[in-house]
Amino acid sequence: MSFNWEYQKKRSLLYKRIREFFEENDYLEVFTPTLSPTLIPEPTIAFFKSLFENPYGVKKEQYLIPSPEIFMKELLSFGSPSIYQISRCFRNSEQLGFEHNPEFDMLEYYTLNFNDQDSIELTERLIERSWIGEEKYSANDSLIISMNDLFKEILKINLEEFQESNELKRKADSLSLETFGASEWEDIFNILFINNIETRLPKDKRVYITNYPMQINCLAKQDGSSPFRMRWEMYYKGIEIANCYTEETDKSLIEEYFEKETKKAKSKADPNFPKLSMVSSSGVAMGLDRLLMVELGVRNIEEVLLFPFSELLKR
Repeated sequence: MSFNWEYQKKRSLLYKRIREFFEENDYLEVFTPTLSPTLIPEPTIAFFKSLFENPYGVKKEQYLIPSPEIFMKELLSFGSPSIYQISRCFRNSEQLGFEHNPEFDMLEYYTLNFNDQDSIELTERLIERSWIGEEKYSANDSLIISMNDLFKEILKINLEEFQESNELKRKADSLSLETFGASEWEDIFNILFINNIETRLPKDKRVYITNYPMQINCLAKQDGSSPFRMRWEMYYKGIEIANCYTEETDKSLIEEYFEKETKKAKSKADPNFPKLSMVSSSGVAMGLDRLLMVELGVRNIEEVLLFPFSELLKR
């Protein structure tokens, strides 16, 4: 194997500047477990499982975390200040190369009394402060647009008018948009977005797509009485880099989420999580391998990894 030492120097500098940014803004760096006996149920994510074996006790299944969210939210509920963490995370059943590696570095940060819109400004300041890109950083290279506006501009679909599965399906059919036999609203939406919108996002900007549909179940607050959640995803050079919520604090809604998603999830859900008293905050999860990749102008994520998973599979 050959190693690109310059890229590793850039990674080290990126992480150093990230830590400096959060220290300057009075965030506490935390360090939470990589193995967990339970997770937040997320049916769309496949997990790596492991087994704790105690020669003098019981065996217990463990999961490699897909993100540190489960532990960081517990810290918030017990009175932590605004916190951040750079952690190693794992997601199974991922494609290899280009944008994916099953083992990856994630930056996750929670800001007290912030909402998702506040976190856009914070994230832009973070990117500017930690910039290691080959091109010069520009604050003008960002676009904030709602998911509904994207659907209206690109597909001529106003999502507010098509809130039922059959309505959205009929509208897609009338526009000759393929939905591949999907019948659930979320599935139809995802197919339309991935095939017709994601590929057409500007490649020269950081695009913050705000206000995700309510039908995509997650722990982000509803945006008032609208059918959207206070959530955004940031794409940079066409690649998804970060995800943000205004965190749900209503225990009944969190319990409802767990009850529904646990039935579909492939992991053991944490029974204590819905009992936590979540505080008003906004959380952002950012893929650092991908951020490094796009800032360096690299086309394949494996170029910024010392030991890509695809190479390890050959051993």
